[in-house]
Amino acid sequence: MDISIMDIKRDKYLNQLISFMWDGQIKVITGIRRCGKSYLLRNIFKRYLLEQGVSEENIIEIELDLVRDIKYRNPILLAEYIREKTSNKNEKYYLFVDEIQLSDEVDNPYSKGGKKITFYDTLNELRECDNLDVYVTGSNSKMLSSDILTEFRGRSDEVRVRPLSFSEFYSYVGGDKNDAFDDYSFYGGLPFVLSRKDDTAKMNYLTSLFKEVYLKDIIERKKVEREDFLDMVLNLLCSSVGSLTNPNKITNTLKSKEQISISVNTVNKYISHLKDAFLFSESKRYDVKGKSYFDFPNKYYCEDVGLRNARLEFRQQEMTHIMENILYNDLLIRGFSVDVGVVYGMQKSKSGNQVKVAREIDFIASKGSKKVYIQSAYALPDSEKEEIENRPLKLVKDSFPKIIIRHDIRKRWYNDAGILNIGIIDFLLDDDII
Repeated sequence: MDISIMDIKRDKYLNQLISFMWDGQIKVITGIRRCGKSYLLRNIFKRYLLEQGVSEENIIEIELDLVRDIKYRNPILLAEYIREKTSNKNEKYYLFVDEIQLSDEVDNPYSKGGKKITFYDTLNELRECDNLDVYVTGSNSKMLSSDILTEFRGRSDEVRVRPLSFSEFYSYVGGDKNDAFDDYSFYGGLPFVLSRKDDTAKMNYLTSLFKEVYLKDIIERKKVEREDFLDMVLNLLCSSVGSLTNPNKITNTLKSKEQISISVNTVNKYISHLKDAFLFSESKRYDVKGKSYFDFPNKYYCEDVGLRNARLEFRQQEMTHIMENILYNDLLIRGFSVDVGVVYGMQKSKSGNQVKVAREIDFIASKGSKKVYIQSAYALPDSEKEEIENRPLKLVKDSFPKIIIRHDIRKRWYNDAGILNIGIIDFLLDDDII
C-alpha cells in the first residue's frame, strides 16, 4: 500500500492515547479489522513519542503476526523478554503489542492440569511495572469487545477506533464536497479503499473483506454450524439499517420468505456475534418523557456503509437509510451515546376521538451533560413533509438543541420553532456544531 494513503490525520484517537499515558492501565486499541488500529499505534502514536524526545530504544514493539516475534505468542516468554528489556528502573519504556488475538494459552509449569496462563495474565503483571506503559491492539477474530471487559476486569482503557468519518475522509480526498460525499456513501470509510483507484477494485476489496475476513473470523471463533443462517440474518440487518426490528421479527421473516426453521434464540445469538465483532451497533428506543428504555424493537446500524453496500452487492442504494447510518456512526465517533427517541402526541382518530400516538426521533445523542435531538431527513420537498419531521421535535419540551439534518439544502437556518435545519455535508464537516 502507498503509505501516503495512511497519512490521514486521526487526531481524535491520538489525543485519547495521549490522555491515557502513564495512568497505570493497559491501553487496548480495538475496532473492526482494517480500520487503522495498528497504524495508529505503530506510526502515528510512535511518531508523537519520538517528537516528544522519547528514545526509539525505549519503545518496545512486538508484532505477533510476524515470524520474528512468533515465540512471544507464548505469554511466559513475552513476560521474561519484557522484564529483561525494562530492567533499568531509571528509564521509562513503552510496550506496543500488535495483534493480541494471536497469543497462545500455555500450561502453567508449576501447576499441572491447572488454569492455563494467557496473554492477559502477562499484561496484568506488566501493568504493575512502574517504568512501563503498555499498549496493545486487538482485532475481532480472537479478541472481541466482550473479552476486554472479562479479561482485564476494569484495569484497561479502551480506545475504540472506527472507520474514517466523512471529515477524515474528506481531509484526504479534497475536491468537490458533494462528489466526495457520494463516494463516501457508496464505498464507506475503510482507509485501504482510498488506495484503490478503480471502482471495480474498490467493490471487490470490500466484498472480499466481508466474506474472507469478517465472516470467517466469526464462524471460526464462535464455531457457527449454519453459515447459511448467519448469512441470512446478516443480509436482513444490512437491508434494514435504520428500521425498527428485533430477533422475533427477523425469525418470522426468515421462516416466511426463506422457508427455514430457525429459533429466536439462534437469531439473537447471531446478532450478538455480529455486534461483538464490531460489524453492527444497536440503538435502543428511549421514552423521552418516561425516561425509560423499551425492550424492543431496536435499530441496528452497520459499522461502515461501504461494507453494508458490498454485502448487498451494491444494489440497494436507499439514500435515506445510508444517510441515517452515516449520521449514527458519526455521532459515535464524536463520543456520543445514541438512542432512538419516542415521544407521544395527540391525534384525531378516524372516529373523531383524540388518541395518543407515538412519534419517533431518529437520534437522541448524549455525552455527559450534553444532549441533542436529531432528525435525519433526506429531503423535505413540501410543508407536509416538513411538518412530519418537525412534529416529534416540537413535542419535546426541554431546552436541549434540536436539529433536522437534510440532504436537500446547503445553507443552515432556524425555523420558527427554533429547530436548526442543516445540510448533511455541512454537519459532518463541522466538529463544533454539537
